[in-house]
Amino acid sequence: MTEKIRITTPLTEEQARKLKAGDSVLITGTIFSARDAAHKTMVEALDRGEKLPIDWQNQIVYYLGPTPAKPGNPIGSAGPTTSGRMDAYTPKMLEQGIKAMIGKGSRKPEVVEAMKKHGVVYLAAVGGAAALISKCIKKYEVLAYPELGPEAVAALEVEDFPAIVVIDSEGNSYYEEGQKPYRRL
Repeated sequence: MTEKIRITTPLTEEQARKLKAGDSVLITGTIFSARDAAHKTMVEALDRGEKLPIDWQNQIVYYLGPTPAKPGNPIGSAGPTTSGRMDAYTPKMLEQGIKAMIGKGSRKPEVVEAMKKHGVVYLAAVGGAAALISKCIKKYEVLAYPELGPEAVAALEVEDFPAIVVIDSEGNSYYEEGQKPYRRL
């Protein structure tokens, strides 16, 4: 098992470019959640020439749709959603300065090309571990588009949030590389 790399936010392009496919990371600081409805709303705002509700420069976006919090907890279950649902919006959002995305599943080639251009990494959180992941989230605050419910843009204060670099800023995919030793011709 590889040593976990500790990351604190914000995440610079230089830091993102040092991460390689297969690296295990623990994130501490503020990350932002947004899903497909929020991404659609933000891209439409950009197309109209409007300013976004938060500055995405050097930030991490978590593709998350949390469940309601139980009394005394900041958030309910907080597992990743399928990242491909954001692919249509991702290249334009990466232009806003995002340096890492957290989700699950593969990404389209045009997203990987945009990642390489902007020095961005794609991290996977473990699907099915939503209740455990929520324990890393110390605070959850909706910042924009509250009408979108769990798909609103929110700030999350996290401590030792676990993820794996599945596509690095050079386009190397752990999904592909990790399977190679097990393939048979």
